[in-house]
Amino acid sequence: MKYEQNEMAIDCFLLAGRIMMESGAETYRVQDTMLRMARSQNMMDTQSYVTPTGIIFSLGRTQPTRITSISTRITDLHRIVLVNNVSRKLTSQMITLERAYDELKLIEKTNYFLPILLQVLAASIASSCFLFLYKGMLTDIPTAFVAGGIGLYIVTIIHKMTRVKFFSEFLAAVSVGVVASLSVHYGFGTEVDKIIIGSVMPLVPGLLITNAVRDLMAGHFIAGMAKGAEAFLTAFAIGSGIALVLSF
Repeated sequence: MKYEQNEMAIDCFLLAGRIMMESGAETYRVQDTMLRMARSQNMMDTQSYVTPTGIIFSLGRTQPTRITSISTRITDLHRIVLVNNVSRKLTSQMITLERAYDELKLIEKTNYFLPILLQVLAASIASSCFLFLYKGMLTDIPTAFVAGGIGLYIVTIIHKMTRVKFFSEFLAAVSVGVVASLSVHYGFGTEVDKIIIGSVMPLVPGLLITNAVRDLMAGHFIAGMAKGAEAFLTAFAIGSGIALVLSF
């Protein structure tokens, strides 16, 4: 019975950590959440090792040790909040370990993303706002609105088809550059640089860069360097796509 309880506990803690890592949480936050959940169950000798691609968790020297892989990494702050709420309720003894595991399984299975059309609309509005923020001309707002929406739509669709993040971001940047260049060429836009800057902002890995810096500051050097490299590749894909279009 004790062994089964330990297996349930380690499954619960690993599931919480995996959901948070896959949703874009910082490495130190994931590690802290898992350890707090374990201590709430009087498991004081626990150890965890968290990286962007996998989590190793142990209940102690003579207890089970398990590993789980992180296959996908997206930005879903709502899922992080929900996992934190489960962790708080468990540490406050408001729910049992079994109930926490059931709630985490529900969080894992539920898709909290808005429909793709609403995401495209939000990206279009954000692109227009960034154009205005960078002191672009008001007449270029419609072009930035269209280019930003097209960029997010392409990066979402291509990523679902290929599962290659660099390729999807590169094509999205190319599409933004093409729309901006054609709009200026045919007189629908004026400043191609401001249009491009505003339109690619929804693609920029801002949260990834922030998490990389925070992990480095917290002492998680491997995770920080890995996230920094991923952010660099994303920035390189965006820059390469825009440079390819502007070179013609």
